[in-house]
Amino acid sequence: MKARELNNLGVPKGPAMKVAMEATKQAAGEKMSKLDMRSRVSEVVQTPQSFVSDPIWGKLASSLTEVFDAQARYIPREESAPWKQWGDELDVNAVEQMTHACKLPVSVSGALMPDAHLGYGLPIGGVLATKNCVIPYAVGVDIACRMKMTVLDLPVDTLQKDQDRLRNAIERETMFGIGAAFRKKRQHDVLDADWNVSPITKTNKDKAWKQLGTSGSGNHFVEFGMLTLDQADLGLEAGTYLALLSHSGSRGTGASVCAHYSMLAKQAHPELPRELSNLAWLDLDSEAGHEYFEAMNLMGEYAAANHWCIHNAIKANLGVDVLLDVENHHNFAWKETHGGEELIVHRKGATPAGKGVLGIIPGSMGTPGYLVRGKGVEASLMSASHGAGRKMSRTAAKAKFNWKDVKRFLDERGVVLMSAGLDEVPMAYKDIDEVMAAQRDLVETVARFDPKLVKMAKAGERPED
Repeated sequence: MKARELNNLGVPKGPAMKVAMEATKQAAGEKMSKLDMRSRVSEVVQTPQSFVSDPIWGKLASSLTEVFDAQARYIPREESAPWKQWGDELDVNAVEQMTHACKLPVSVSGALMPDAHLGYGLPIGGVLATKNCVIPYAVGVDIACRMKMTVLDLPVDTLQKDQDRLRNAIERETMFGIGAAFRKKRQHDVLDADWNVSPITKTNKDKAWKQLGTSGSGNHFVEFGMLTLDQADLGLEAGTYLALLSHSGSRGTGASVCAHYSMLAKQAHPELPRELSNLAWLDLDSEAGHEYFEAMNLMGEYAAANHWCIHNAIKANLGVDVLLDVENHHNFAWKETHGGEELIVHRKGATPAGKGVLGIIPGSMGTPGYLVRGKGVEASLMSASHGAGRKMSRTAAKAKFNWKDVKRFLDERGVVLMSAGLDEVPMAYKDIDEVMAAQRDLVETVARFDPKLVKMAKAGERPED
């Protein structure tokens, strides 16, 4: 039996899940049918004390007893930590997740951005401040996923007149997909950092090196487009420029860091009820908490290096100079001071928006994105959305849309799609302008970016976010 099915039968994630999978494997070896197995697991979950001596189910019964006893000792907050949402009619599941997160005994305050949708533990678009602890799943699987934009010294009409040149640069200088890796590895100073901060980063260093400069899958992309400034800013005159925009994170190594330390967090907090289990935390004073925080910061450096490699390689391929360079990341936890005390601020799919801080908020492959400047609003923990946000699941998008209609949509907007999955089409996302309107008090728009030549992982790739 798979973990998801066992979880649906009431087996909590964590140590008990591993024992349950071993027990069901043993039961299958004893020729127990799957129907009987489901029934027996359900019985063990309901009355574990009745099965402690059972040769197959005894270890599971004991493990469940420990977990349930710990959960019985759990004392939730008397009142939820304060939080505020931006945007109306947000995904009810995302709102529920945010509500649960603010009931954690370690939560101090939170915020929910207008691009919010369902995530693991903390919703995508969720911001959560905690005291002296970090929550791996509130950072996310793709640690330090980030945006990077470079404005290139190329005529804008290159997008039409010499598109093959731009297409070739993307195809040659980055790779997409879960296992994408270069045979001739890219070089960057991040490889000289201390990768021994965690056994996970130490073990995965060579893998990370091979993937340096790759773009992953899911909603990750590399695209050329037009950046329009209505007035002079950032050292540029008002006008339209050719820009390169990328979105990706810490690749397979970041995912391994998340998986390992999420497991340790759950083991450290078996008392958490089911709806909070993915929000298990690690105290920063603990060995695991210190390791995770150091590994997370290394993944931040690695993700930045990854984008640098992509942009530098494409710039060199085209033989052009960079006029402007802007980047920011999400899926991270920062040490910040709010209300006079140092807190750990988790931004899972949320952009830092401190006063004067530049950020990039993309739409989709066929809708605009925006270069913004933060206003430093304390109620949002100085945050803004990290994009338009999904309005339907990947499965729903694949079932509802077809490439013929998508191509028509993109053609009308002058967008050429090199590759992507049907689950990433523009119609699967919220209206970016409605999202921006809902957070006009959080950021001001500096410039608009319109994608014109877009590459994402091919259809069929499993998402990494």
